[in-house]
Amino acid sequence: MHNIQARFNQYQHAIEQSNIVSKTDINGIITFVNDEFCKISGYSKDELIGKNHNIVRHPDVKKESFKILWDTILSKKVYKAVAKNITKDGKTVYLNTTIFPILKPNGEIEEFIALRYDTTMLIEANERLIKQESELKKLNENLEALVHEKTAELKKLNENLKDIVKIEIEKNEEKTKMLLVQSRLASMGEMIANIAHQWRQPLNELSISLYKMKKDKSSLEESYQHCKSLIKNMSNTIEDFRNFFSSNNMPEHFSILNAVKNSVHMLQGTFERHGVKIFIKLEDDSEIYGYKSQLTQVIINLLNNAKDAYLEREIEQKHILVKIFKQDDCAVVMVCDAAGGIDDSIKDKIFEPYFTTKHSSQGTGIGLYMSKLIIDRLDGNIDVKNENNGACFKIKIPIKGEIGE
Repeated sequence: MHNIQARFNQYQHAIEQSNIVSKTDINGIITFVNDEFCKISGYSKDELIGKNHNIVRHPDVKKESFKILWDTILSKKVYKAVAKNITKDGKTVYLNTTIFPILKPNGEIEEFIALRYDTTMLIEANERLIKQESELKKLNENLEALVHEKTAELKKLNENLKDIVKIEIEKNEEKTKMLLVQSRLASMGEMIANIAHQWRQPLNELSISLYKMKKDKSSLEESYQHCKSLIKNMSNTIEDFRNFFSSNNMPEHFSILNAVKNSVHMLQGTFERHGVKIFIKLEDDSEIYGYKSQLTQVIINLLNNAKDAYLEREIEQKHILVKIFKQDDCAVVMVCDAAGGIDDSIKDKIFEPYFTTKHSSQGTGIGLYMSKLIIDRLDGNIDVKNENNGACFKIKIPIKGEIGE
């Protein structure tokens, strides 16, 4: 019997050391608490013994929960739950609670024993997790709404940007057309001088032929045919210049050599006056589709620039070499001079609009810019390098390329 009592005491000690233990009578009045109960509640044993167990009840716990508790234990059943209690200093604690009814030999309830262990940290961590999940859910909803709002704003901005880009493209196209006209008008005075030069000789010949017709009736037919030929050549000259200045040309198939010859023909008078000789070296001709007058203008710009460089630097021997050949399925035109080349400090700027090294009375700075725009429309490219004591411009055009309007 002694051994049984000793073992019982050991079991009781083990339970009290590892659990929060309390006992109440059938009315819920505390009759016993262990040290762990006092530690977790903040009350001393004297403050607890004789008090109703609801001294540690948390005000947030609903009355319905206590009704379930009492209905269970009064029906002699074990009650299990996580109880929310409040300590003496107002701190909330969560205790995993099991309440056992202790019965008398006659089966009536004598008292209740409650075993508890602290789960406050676990419950609080779970509550924080739930709160974080709620906040994250709300944040996600706000984020989705913000994304939707910003997407709508971006869509509207993109639509507005498309309209702006379209307007700017139209403005740029109009500006390009105006620059093209401006570039041609800048050359018009020189072109008129060329027409006069190219007409001077045939007009003289025409005058002589008419005089012969008047004096010698026997050579009438021969003189007539000669006059007719001269007039036709003069008409062709006017037609070439008219086509160059016309803005209503239709795209056509034309050879690179033909465009080069037209350019040289239109500059012939000016170049002869200044003693500039042009040599055309044909290795392989190519045919492309587009606006012949525009490519002619590019070549005229390059030839004029070479001539101006010779005149500005007062070089006596003035010659320009125009090479025509094929390279990598592209038509290539090279315009090279021996006028000293282009300063490296400005070589990267010469294709920019309104950039010029000439006096304002001699250049507008749009010739090379317009030349680049025209070649770009061919899906080609134009660049320059210094070689053989001069500048050498290289135009490279895909043979199947087309010039845009």
